[in-house]
Amino acid sequence: MASETIVRLLAAACLAGNLEVDEVVDRWGRAMGKRWRWLRPLARRVLAEFAGDARARESAVARFIASDRGFRRAALTHDLRVAEVLHASGPGMSPVRAAEVWQLPPLRTAGELAQWLGIDTRQLDWFADRRSFGSKRHQGPLRHYHYRTVAKRFGQVRLIESPKPRLKQIQRRILAGILDLIPTHPAVHGFRRGRSIMTFAQPHVGQRIVVRIDLQDFFPTVGRAWVQALFRTVGYPEVVADVLAGVCTHATPADAWESVDSEHFGRQPDRIHRLYSRPHLPQGAPTSPALANLCAYRLDCRLAGLARSAGASYTRYADDLAFSGQADFVRVAPRFCLHVGATAMEEGFSVHHRKTRRMRQGVRQHLAGLVVNERLNVRRKDFDLLKATLTNCIRSGPQSQNRGNQSNFRAHLAGRLSFVELVNPEKGRRLRELFDRIPW
Repeated sequence: MASETIVRLLAAACLAGNLEVDEVVDRWGRAMGKRWRWLRPLARRVLAEFAGDARARESAVARFIASDRGFRRAALTHDLRVAEVLHASGPGMSPVRAAEVWQLPPLRTAGELAQWLGIDTRQLDWFADRRSFGSKRHQGPLRHYHYRTVAKRFGQVRLIESPKPRLKQIQRRILAGILDLIPTHPAVHGFRRGRSIMTFAQPHVGQRIVVRIDLQDFFPTVGRAWVQALFRTVGYPEVVADVLAGVCTHATPADAWESVDSEHFGRQPDRIHRLYSRPHLPQGAPTSPALANLCAYRLDCRLAGLARSAGASYTRYADDLAFSGQADFVRVAPRFCLHVGATAMEEGFSVHHRKTRRMRQGVRQHLAGLVVNERLNVRRKDFDLLKATLTNCIRSGPQSQNRGNQSNFRAHLAGRLSFVELVNPEKGRRLRELFDRIPW
């Protein structure tokens, strides 16, 4: 029989129970109808390679067996046949030690996952789209996402991939029932309950130097393999992790970019197309921010340690990295930025070097639209613009200032005013007095 079939058989039987030499050899003997003498040495080599890895993937075990010299020699010498096919029956949760206290829902099979999501297994497989058939379909109702582009600085565009209502409902269930139960790194302030741009910027108030570094293509950089590994790490069996990753990632069809001029891709259009054509975290899905934060956990750990070694503070808000410190950090800041870029690259991310800023006390130090020189404050130009808009609304009426054609201009202005009141109550009080005088 073809050795490829035997390889898949041995890999499945290996993971169908405890990873102990005697038990693996026993399962292999049952699967092949004979306990060949070469099975025990092969079992030792397999377990040595995957020792302590309760989350080993069947495909990885199969590749190792196929490349093993002893197995290849046995496949050529003996007539190997299948006597019994063994599969893991109801594999249990196998989380890392830290995840044992997170109280995640125990989902052991794709059927249990489908029941937990309130759909049947055929619908779940369709939404997971593990072979990325959706990116190959023509435009129509069978696609799970809507696409639109938003202009960015430097003449580039951001692709927003919004899931359709049914898939969005499933993703929200995964977010609330699984992802929200997994803690992120303490330095993370984006997309976390109780955190905001104010908590992101606060640790950097009154520092001699503030360094801002931007991660390039943060969401599409996180691929499906990363997400699968995350779900495996928290304890889910391979088949459940694969389906969850499929539901939460997406490969963008080529026609989503038809309305975008090639000049908006910068100097690397091929890289952008490759990045989005593979399954990635779609910017617009409810699960993407939480998954991006969790997949960047190792990066946060390393950057927090790097910052401590340089006497600096570190926080992150989505793709914005912020570091700050006193005189000692001022001296090492240029070299420190190089170390951050190298660390990000080692962890699979890349730094947008054109957006890196090193801001000393003599200039405006700003993070996420907030000034942090002496205290948290809004930027003067933002305050002056809002004040001028409110004043003109009093003089000429609110419709004269609705240049963006906002459907609810009053709510739009009230939101901008509330933000100022949150950051700087004194300035917010002065603007509130103007707002209350507008003849609506």
